[in-house]
Amino acid sequence: MCLQALPQGDGVPGQVSGRLTAEILQRSIAGERIHEAEALHLFEMAALPDLSLAAMAWRNWHNDPSKVSYVVDRNVNYTDICNVYCTFCAFYHRPGDSRGYVLTREQLQQKAEETLALGGSGFLLQGGVNPDLPWDYYLNLIRFLHHDLGIWVHGFSPVEIQMMAKLSGQSLLKTLGDLRDAGLGSIPGGGAEILVERIRTRIAPLKGGPDRWLEVMDAAHEVGFRTTGTMMYGIGETLAERVEHFRVLREQQDRANARNNGGGHTAFAAWPFQSGNTVWAGKIPKPTDVEYLRTISIARIYLDNFTHMQSSWVTMGRKIGQLALHYGCDDMGSLMLEENVVSATGTCYSVNRDEMNRMIRGAGFEPWQRDNVYGLAEMG
Repeated sequence: MCLQALPQGDGVPGQVSGRLTAEILQRSIAGERIHEAEALHLFEMAALPDLSLAAMAWRNWHNDPSKVSYVVDRNVNYTDICNVYCTFCAFYHRPGDSRGYVLTREQLQQKAEETLALGGSGFLLQGGVNPDLPWDYYLNLIRFLHHDLGIWVHGFSPVEIQMMAKLSGQSLLKTLGDLRDAGLGSIPGGGAEILVERIRTRIAPLKGGPDRWLEVMDAAHEVGFRTTGTMMYGIGETLAERVEHFRVLREQQDRANARNNGGGHTAFAAWPFQSGNTVWAGKIPKPTDVEYLRTISIARIYLDNFTHMQSSWVTMGRKIGQLALHYGCDDMGSLMLEENVVSATGTCYSVNRDEMNRMIRGAGFEPWQRDNVYGLAEMG
């Protein structure tokens, strides 16, 4: 990669970069991997325009500079009953609560037919950790969606898969193999939050530490699954802890790439915590738009072994979603035919296909519709 030289200045955030900052970014633009201390320095000192320059260098090295992708799918929460009780979640109901639900096959079929009729490819399928559902439920659910209804299943967060392994009495590898054989196509990265022990203990103590999430993803990559890496930030972590999150994801992707079996993270997505209707409402500052752009651009620079970076327009809104395409993102994520978890906090954004195409073109790129693992979508 080769770009113009960065300006040198006094290192005040939001102004031109200082000499050390410029040197780090120049090495990154030249294709050199940066380290944790350097990423933290960028968080603290780099000017936003210079972060954009370096992030776009990596974005364009991995992807066609002229194009931005999106997927037409549906976030389907098959149940909202959960016994993990994450303090940041406004969606779940406790076991035994009459307001909780498990979707019927008729409801799932209706959602599948609507998705396919709109040119969609699949479901992002997640639910709570529901203690009332047996192991066979999950295998039958996947078979029904994939084989009977023709839906690609991008499904289940690591905490759900940990529960399935316990229900099945099998190893993670055998459990994941059974899910794959039933028709599970790929695995989303939900539930990572911040992969630091202190933060996970604070916000979701029953979920386990970062090793629990990483263990499932390592096993999934060993089986050959393609997955996504995620981060929900702005819930009391330090900038150094954000960098630590990046570090463990990059190391995991290095392990996946070394296996060379097709497994690994396809993309990274980050979004700020939405505190509405949670116990954290009014207790922690809401991350700003600038903070979001700094976070995703540094992620793009640091996560040099990730091919794709998603813009979180669902939490940030359309304008910042578009702007993120100039801070390292090459993908607008899902059209969101349905979304329940973020909207439960009071944050609600949605678009149709024409609006998505206009958003991407308005940002200066050519849109293309992908499937759930970044292949060209088959249009019916």
